[in-house]
Amino acid sequence: MKILITGFSGFIGKYLLERLKHATHELILLDISNGCDICDWEQVKHIIGIDTIIHLANLSFVPASYEEPKKFYESNYLSTLNMLELCRLNQAKMIFFSSYIYGNPQYQPVDENHPIQAFNPYAQTKVICESLCQGYNRDFKVPVTVFRPFNIYGKGQNPDFLIPTIIQQAKKGSIIIKDDRPKRDYIHVQDIVEAVCAAIESQNTAKLQTYNLGTGVSYSVKEIIDIVRAMFNTEIAYQCKNEIRPNEVMDTIADISKIKSELNWAPKIDIIEGLKMML
Repeated sequence: MKILITGFSGFIGKYLLERLKHATHELILLDISNGCDICDWEQVKHIIGIDTIIHLANLSFVPASYEEPKKFYESNYLSTLNMLELCRLNQAKMIFFSSYIYGNPQYQPVDENHPIQAFNPYAQTKVICESLCQGYNRDFKVPVTVFRPFNIYGKGQNPDFLIPTIIQQAKKGSIIIKDDRPKRDYIHVQDIVEAVCAAIESQNTAKLQTYNLGTGVSYSVKEIIDIVRAMFNTEIAYQCKNEIRPNEVMDTIADISKIKSELNWAPKIDIIEGLKMML
């Protein structure tokens, strides 16, 4: 297969390349890091002969989406539009990475039919991009697999994210957190990559399929901190400032029964093993 991967130098992309390096697929790698701006149609329209596009490239750090909303909307929308158009022209299938876009859950665990409610600018860009995917599937029969990952973590993640922040603070002997109550369904990046590989091999033709990526278990920030502190031989100081974020979602648990039955995928790395790997 000839597979185009956008955002290959990012967090998921690096793990995916490591996973695919022994496969027989031919890989086309596009990223701003190798001089390609996939938001510019002129830079990508010449690409032909591809079978699958794995679209990982996007701006994803939620606090930054409040600071630079125009940049987030433009980048995430245009890059997705261009990759869908390439799929249309090449009769290729798309694997699109969305996000948790369910807002405050009306029920738990959250399945793929749960109402969508964007609750920050980043999530709103993903809702818009999913709508693009639906349009290209409806009108041009582009096969699309949409992944909605809950909270991804793993070694090499942006240090500004929660778990890397906790670990780095622990190594310095003191953890200070704004709010330790919110619970999240954390999924290891290697399990994410295995889901991508399952989607590559899937024979779903001309369909749009949406799958949650999670574990079905949630942990509070405090529980993550307790696990990390227990992994050190020395005492780690801990302080919670009790600062509550606006629009905070207090708990998210993924229903992953659909992807288990349709792609035969299930997570293998639990939170303790995953945190040990990061340490």
